[in-house]
Amino acid sequence: MTASVATYLLRRCRPVYLLDFNVYQPSDRLKCSHETFKEAIRAQGCYEPGTLQFMDKILESSGVGGEAYMPPELHRPPLWDLSLAMKRQESEMVIFELVERLLRDNSLQPHQVDILVVNCSVFCPTPSLSAMVVNKFGMRPDIITYNLAGMGCSAGLISVSLVRELLQVYPGRRAIVVSTENISQNVYLGNQRSMSIPCCIFRMGGAALLMSNRRADARRAKQCLYSAGNRQACARRYELLHVVRTHMGAHDEAYRCVYQEEDDAGIVGMRLDKALMRVAGLAVRDNLTRLGPKVLPFMELLRYAINQGARRLLKMDLPVYLPDFNRAFDHFCIHTGGKGVLEAMEKQLGLTPEHIWPSKYTLWRYGNTSSSSIWYVLACIETQVGIRRGHRVWQLAFGSGFKANSAVWRARKAVHRRHEAFLPPKDHTLSVLGPCPGASM
Repeated sequence: MTASVATYLLRRCRPVYLLDFNVYQPSDRLKCSHETFKEAIRAQGCYEPGTLQFMDKILESSGVGGEAYMPPELHRPPLWDLSLAMKRQESEMVIFELVERLLRDNSLQPHQVDILVVNCSVFCPTPSLSAMVVNKFGMRPDIITYNLAGMGCSAGLISVSLVRELLQVYPGRRAIVVSTENISQNVYLGNQRSMSIPCCIFRMGGAALLMSNRRADARRAKQCLYSAGNRQACARRYELLHVVRTHMGAHDEAYRCVYQEEDDAGIVGMRLDKALMRVAGLAVRDNLTRLGPKVLPFMELLRYAINQGARRLLKMDLPVYLPDFNRAFDHFCIHTGGKGVLEAMEKQLGLTPEHIWPSKYTLWRYGNTSSSSIWYVLACIETQVGIRRGHRVWQLAFGSGFKANSAVWRARKAVHRRHEAFLPPKDHTLSVLGPCPGASM
């Protein structure tokens, strides 16, 4: 009996908590209007008229507003400095501020961090970005570090998944996850249209998370209520319930639909294939197939099973039944890949305007911030809507590989944090999409 109890205690999953997170709020001087961006790309002198017209069209239809942010160097006419030094400086500016604020807000010293994971898809210098953080903050020599690169816009949840696995092995640990992207590295100076799209939709941003499996942290995990810049303590905690990862890379079309390569002139860029939307839909569908049994109510699963049985066994000509995920989750954080992407996800998932609004608004306000976008959406929800105790939050991200990843969190306390990134008066674009339906502002 004693041996059985010991085996159970060793094998059971340790709960993993999200204690805190913050998103990067750039300086107002880094806001880049559509006109400013158009002037900047014309000043480079390398784009043909047809390419400029195409980029103008993409920019105007992307769903990205005129107050999203670009790194300092991309504001300086006429020619951009795309040197390694400038790219490293951009990453330092974002990552250092995120980590410093996370430590300060949670009264932590760098030596109290046990695990560090940094993900940035297109920029991978030597030493790594995780080593850069260790050096800056003087973290202890036995810290466990990982640096994830080349994993696209879904890498933030890959980092969360990695930390979850590490926290099952190492009890009583704290982990920091930093998700960001390097916009300077993403600049493409050629005339291949499929490779010029990323320049139009990606913008500066990042997020830092504090995760833990410490029992003491589970008891004291907190939420901060931000009101006019004043911080007051109140309870807040998310528990990680599920992470589901799917990878379509075995199929050539999926593998190559987001692909970094040289164009005919030898200029390196990120090519987005026309098959991207279809591949993304298939990847998300496969992810939902694996996630559904873990989260859907029994009646939704029963309806789906009956539909599948009628179609496959009885050969009945019926449309595929799409389970109602609105019954499984209270809040949705969909990756802000672009206006068309969000509209496709809204239709495919049958989301209500209330559920898709935070993602659309985040896209307008901050653009596509790659792997950190789902955390901007959660910050938007916490600020504009609020999250009740017991509410379930679904984060869905997808990107190169091709991968689709999901994470499900449960709020252990009511959350109505006032994130600076979504507070007036800095936030001037709320009227563009209108207020969030059902917002508690």
